[in-house]
Amino acid sequence: MYEGYFADPFVLRRGDRYYAYGTGVPSPGDVFDSLSSPDLTSWTPEGRCLRRLDDAAGDEYWAPEVAYSDGAYWMYYSVGRGISGHHIRVARSDEPTGPFEDQGVNLTPHEMFAIDPHPFQDVDGTWYLYYARDVLTDPRPGTQLAVDRFGGMTALMGNPAVVLAPNADWQIYARNRAMYGDVYEWHTMEGPTVVRRHGRYWLTYSGGSWEGHGYGVSWGVAPHPLGPWEHAPTNAPRLLETTPELVGPGHSSITTAPGGRDVLVFHAWDNAMTGRRMHLRYIEFTPDRPAVGGPL
Repeated sequence: MYEGYFADPFVLRRGDRYYAYGTGVPSPGDVFDSLSSPDLTSWTPEGRCLRRLDDAAGDEYWAPEVAYSDGAYWMYYSVGRGISGHHIRVARSDEPTGPFEDQGVNLTPHEMFAIDPHPFQDVDGTWYLYYARDVLTDPRPGTQLAVDRFGGMTALMGNPAVVLAPNADWQIYARNRAMYGDVYEWHTMEGPTVVRRHGRYWLTYSGGSWEGHGYGVSWGVAPHPLGPWEHAPTNAPRLLETTPELVGPGHSSITTAPGGRDVLVFHAWDNAMTGRRMHLRYIEFTPDRPAVGGPL
């Protein structure tokens, strides 16, 4: 665990070094905290890494993830005002710890609300962007998961496909929630991350309300990055849920430890629920399902 406040953690491995990016406590100036580590256990703060945009873009910056391509580091993140108007943008840097400079592109102008971008490169070199977006017309309205192909690191093809829509009551964020001028039994699925194991594609995501004990992590699987995606079986246990040691765990990413084992990186509240901390647990993928193990 990293003791500092570090929500929405994402870890990028570059050679023998790891870089973590997270949503920090709001403050003036640059945004997004960054860390570095040789081993995933000892972390060095590297400072804030994204140049803040003009205030017209928004005042809330959420959930950065970074990809390396074409000799540069590309940061994907959302910005909006409060919980409204969030869209996904991209910033570039020559170094993994920044400074990242926004490239002046709204990647999701067609969405009402889009957050939690996750760039993924398939074995054939194709890049995809997974993200969470609001959909009101589903039988379970709320925030669900989508994917689009990249057309270069600063553009999407503009043809997003549904990845997973809510399918269970545990994904309810709030009942009778006022949104978009109406009241909904609002569901939330967010924080997608994807890996390829055993010839299939595995996605982890968070569901429920990030503010409480009901938040947790589940999974889906597909034969191709664009799907069709299937939910975990209804009788499958969630990968993460509240325990005496972890309160409201969620927003996971996946990296590999120095020895090659897969590691699930996520945040959870401290027991007093005053801040979210970064945690790391081993995760094993069998041909049938993933399972989370113990801490590093």
